[in-house]
Amino acid sequence: MYNQALNTFIEVADCGSFLKASEKLFISPTAIMKQMNLLEQHIGLSLMVRTSQGITLTNAGESLYKDAKAIIQFSGEAIDRAYKAQNAGQRVVRIGTSALYPCKILMDLWNSVSDRHPHFKLKIVPFEDTSTRVAFSNVGKKYDLMIGPHNSVNVAKYSDFLELGQYRFCLAMPKSHPLSGKKSISYGDLHGERFLMQARGNSPVNDKIRADIEQGHPEITIVDLPHHYDLEVFNRCAEEGCVLLSLDAWSEVHPSLVTIPFQVDYRIPYGILSASEPGPETRQFLDIILSLIEKQRVQTPSLP
Repeated sequence: MYNQALNTFIEVADCGSFLKASEKLFISPTAIMKQMNLLEQHIGLSLMVRTSQGITLTNAGESLYKDAKAIIQFSGEAIDRAYKAQNAGQRVVRIGTSALYPCKILMDLWNSVSDRHPHFKLKIVPFEDTSTRVAFSNVGKKYDLMIGPHNSVNVAKYSDFLELGQYRFCLAMPKSHPLSGKKSISYGDLHGERFLMQARGNSPVNDKIRADIEQGHPEITIVDLPHHYDLEVFNRCAEEGCVLLSLDAWSEVHPSLVTIPFQVDYRIPYGILSASEPGPETRQFLDIILSLIEKQRVQTPSLP
């Protein structure tokens, strides 16, 4: 269908610079410039003028900008119509999944009741952990639902959330790290360490951990990360030998890292993220899952 770089092109045009667009998309300015260069090569047109002050669109760029959003919308609608034609008589729900946002928890839930709802068909849609913002913004577009942690102010702006349980905080580090053999790690163990964690302002729970360190453990050096994790965060931890604030759900993300429980009382909720106004099939599916969750909560005090 349409070239995915059109999304990036629109963001660059709106922001007026590669740097500002990279901050919104949570990918590097270099990656954005590469996408724009490839887009221009692909269509054989110069779309923007690059200067030290930012970018301005050429006449061709202005023309494409006016049509790009309509192209993206039409493409999405065309794909939806094709899915409906292919699956006439069935209710298809698309589940987004990746290494950081695996769908196994939801699939295990669904498999326990799927035989009672044969008219539903689940389609697994993999995506790459390169830009979490893009992954979240695709909920309701490329896929109907995704599963993951939810303590983000930004994500709450454009998605609904159905909690399934809570993740425990852990610490990831290279297998050769001096702390890698411990069964659990406290703040005191981290004195003298470089500690990778999200920048302030996006996650209230992460900000509480930051406050604990700043107020009680200044011996720990906090190194800010982007507001959303991607695989490069785990690569950086492995390459630099730092300690990374992580979750128990991410213990298998990177083969060179070990994941150890962190001695903090905080938890972070995880669950199903859906569009603010899901389609009828997705709404019905969510109602079934909600009914199942409520039944489990009656039978047991809390979900694992």
